Amino acid sequence: MHQIKQTHAQLIINGLISHLVSVNKVLKLVAFSRFGSLSYAHKLFDQIPQPDLFIYNTMIKAHSLSPDSCHDSFVVFRTLTRDSELVPNRYSFVFAFGACGNGLGVREGEQVRVHASKVGLESNVFVANALIGMYGKWGFVEEGQKVFELAIEYRDLYSWNTMIAAYVGSGNMSRAKEVFDEMPEQDVVSWSTIIAGYVQVGRFMEALDFFHNMLQVGPKPNEYTLVSALSACSNLVALDQGKWIHVYIGRGEIKMNEKLLASIVDMYAKCGEIESASRVFCEHNVKHRVWPWNAMIGGLAMHGKATEAITIFEQMKAEKVSPNKVTFVALLNACSHGYMVKEGKFYFRSMVSDYGINPEVEHYGCMVDLLSRAGLLKEAEEMIASMPMAPDVAIWGALLNACRIYKDMERGYRIGKIIKEMDPNHIGCHVLLGNIYSTSGRWNDARMLREKNDNSERKKVPGCSSIELKGVFHQFLVGDQSHPQSKEIYLFLTEMMIRLKNAGYFPELGELLLDIDDEEDKETALSIHSEKLAIAFGLMNTAPGTPIRIVKNLRVCGDCHQATKFISKVYDRVIIVRDRTRYHHFKDGICSCKDYW
Repeated sequence: MHQIKQTHAQLIINGLISHLVSVNKVLKLVAFSRFGSLSYAHKLFDQIPQPDLFIYNTMIKAHSLSPDSCHDSFVVFRTLTRDSELVPNRYSFVFAFGACGNGLGVREGEQVRVHASKVGLESNVFVANALIGMYGKWGFVEEGQKVFELAIEYRDLYSWNTMIAAYVGSGNMSRAKEVFDEMPEQDVVSWSTIIAGYVQVGRFMEALDFFHNMLQVGPKPNEYTLVSALSACSNLVALDQGKWIHVYIGRGEIKMNEKLLASIVDMYAKCGEIESASRVFCEHNVKHRVWPWNAMIGGLAMHGKATEAITIFEQMKAEKVSPNKVTFVALLNACSHGYMVKEGKFYFRSMVSDYGINPEVEHYGCMVDLLSRAGLLKEAEEMIASMPMAPDVAIWGALLNACRIYKDMERGYRIGKIIKEMDPNHIGCHVLLGNIYSTSGRWNDARMLREKNDNSERKKVPGCSSIELKGVFHQFLVGDQSHPQSKEIYLFLTEMMIRLKNAGYFPELGELLLDIDDEEDKETALSIHSEKLAIAFGLMNTAPGTPIRIVKNLRVCGDCHQATKFISKVYDRVIIVRDRTRYHHFKDGICSCKDYW
């Protein structure tokens, strides 16, 4: 920026400030470079007596790229339309529609469209594509479809891709796929958009199927395709497929950059291979931006390696890479999982004092979780009271869960009442409150709450665990008997539970929501939890010594956590379980979380 200012000064000194071509080059540098300044660019623009169309377009585009300055983009466009000597061209409208889609309302967008019609550019393919994109960003997909259909005579590949992106943005993957299939030809953008869309809506298997199909019949994938494919692998814990993509990149097919590195690190971390994630992170030097650091800190946090996460953060500071709000969410999560209350408080203060990042609800949620896990329930409640924004149900739920763990029944009843007033039908918090009732022997209250949940339109998400075996994913629900090997699994499970009891395992019956009179029935209800079924399947179908990786959609319950510790010792297996909040590495009867999760 210092050098740009020197150049600007030379233009003034040498009388070239009115030379519009030279001024526009400086303006582009200031407006678009990562070390530039949009406010400085606007001051320079205001000093130009008679800007030409290129300068107007530079400013319209520069402001359109930032959601915080989209209104300024519209103001510059409106100033252009009032200039009697200039007429907006197709680029003016493309950038103006982009600004309207990124941050402005419908009224401004429609004004721009009316002006495009007045100057005869509404039918221009570039303008029409930008108009489709604007409607797509607003969620007005049907309006975009109308523009798309009117452009049938002159639409190009970008028109098709923009229409696909609009449907993907609205979550309508079936219609996006139909448009994709109707295309005369598809390019890498078409394929990448569809794959990213399936990832966006959580249909990860379909995303990978599409990716494999692309490798066979489509164009060569680019970095955006691979980032989406790696994200699908991360969510499915498809380690083998994620490794293949890493090898594909390593062959030199795709140049490694910071987003790809972050995706690879994230994939290994979420597939339970935190050592591989760390190795890849250290091997590459493309870490000048924040994404790879966030992935590494977040991965270490997920695996309970709080000290290592803090070390990476300090290295990041030494490399002069500025953290962002995502960095501090990961860092505070690491402190929470590592029982590092002092460190968590320090970084929460540092976020504001050293980096000027105002805490958002996610940061407060991390702090409440940290204090709640540590048993500092009064302090956690005071933290909630100090929040500048209204706490959400998730934050109160973290405190409610701690009330259950630390058996603070009085506080739990009070927090439960607050949550019921905020969201009378919140199933997850009702289950926590029901567990508090059960633990304190209030069976009638627990039963009434359960009956209310059963009659509610919103049902509790059932526990679901999955395991990958030879590229095939096997999924189990609680009490599931739909698997082809179901009979063998239950026989193995019965034998497994006997071996665990002989080794000293006792079921934690307090995990049950309702009172069940028969002790044997209680134990049976716990033994058919989804992760136990998945682990039994894994033990049956893998060679001795093979690590078993399980993914569960909910938090691991106390009984399954205790049972898995015994399984790892009795069967001499490493068992890696990823639940909703973190990873658990079970080995020799010990969990990496140190029973703190």
